[in-house]
Amino acid sequence: MDSVSQFALGAALSVTVMGRRTAVWKAALWGGLAGTLPDLDVVINHGDAILNMVKHRAESHSLLYLSLLAPLFGWGLARLQVPGQALQSALWQRWTLALWLALFTHPLLDLMTVYGTRLLLPFTDHPYGVGSVFIIDPLYTLPLLLGLGAALLLKSSRGLRWNQVGLALSTLYLMWGFGVQIYITNLALASLKETGIQAERLLVNPTAFNSVLWRMVAMTSDYYYEGFRSLLDAQPHITWRRYPRCDALMRDPSDNAGVAAIAKFSHGFYSLGQQDGRLTVMDLRMGQEPYYFFRFDVGQVGEGTDAIVSRAVGQRPDVATALPWLWARLKGKDLPLPAADHAGRSIQALQFERCGYPNKN
Repeated sequence: MDSVSQFALGAALSVTVMGRRTAVWKAALWGGLAGTLPDLDVVINHGDAILNMVKHRAESHSLLYLSLLAPLFGWGLARLQVPGQALQSALWQRWTLALWLALFTHPLLDLMTVYGTRLLLPFTDHPYGVGSVFIIDPLYTLPLLLGLGAALLLKSSRGLRWNQVGLALSTLYLMWGFGVQIYITNLALASLKETGIQAERLLVNPTAFNSVLWRMVAMTSDYYYEGFRSLLDAQPHITWRRYPRCDALMRDPSDNAGVAAIAKFSHGFYSLGQQDGRLTVMDLRMGQEPYYFFRFDVGQVGEGTDAIVSRAVGQRPDVATALPWLWARLKGKDLPLPAADHAGRSIQALQFERCGYPNKN
């Protein structure tokens, strides 16, 4: 999740545990900082764009490592609160619990997004991702912020209760998203069966900033299909748009280290492409046609070597066009995707061109 959400969650948990045993603002500050601490791994530059992506949310998000750090941080804060005095074990235990919850819930919250979190290191490096909440969702974060605000402004125990209410509402929202994801997944599976699409795997996750409009990606041996479903759609039909995977550009993904890394990290939800003789690979989980933030240049087409340094060439949609489409589609209007280049070519035509078939539609 985004840093604001992680800070708010860590702060709310810390305030809940510490209560009035310390100043509310101190509990909120230290809990919030602990809640954002795991994301400091983004400052590490591995010298390669793909490595920077796949090594995020790794050791710093391990539940084991974070649990081992919590008592040390708790001891430091307890000592800071009573300098020059005998350390009270009860205070140390309280701070340890508060900071452990702030640290421990960070990767658990990240787990609910689609990105991929290696929270079980060192036992496995598998990147887990549920994908039932978008990485930024105001409906999750707002209750936490309002509850925290009440705890900071109200001097009575009522403020602490409002903080707990905020925590409860945000947790219920996560449960809501998970339930909706199951519902949309069942609809998507039924639609794929009805349309005769033999999907090898299916991805279902919410679109930006909401849990009403959901995006689905179905992978077959040669193509991937993208569809959208809003809870406000009047018709049960799902429109699937077909795009080539461009696998012919590389016979074996393991021939290129960058492609192999994305194939593994994305759980197979990736596609190849080419531009001016350069091979590109994109993670299909984050974005929508034809805009993907995690798209990388991995060398010349046909070149297979581990020595290639990948370069990020991701694209973002035009906000002035994308947001109105998102809002209209969320409300149930089955609109075509707001994307074609300046020459008026369709999205499907653009993807076929990336595969080297300029005359396909």
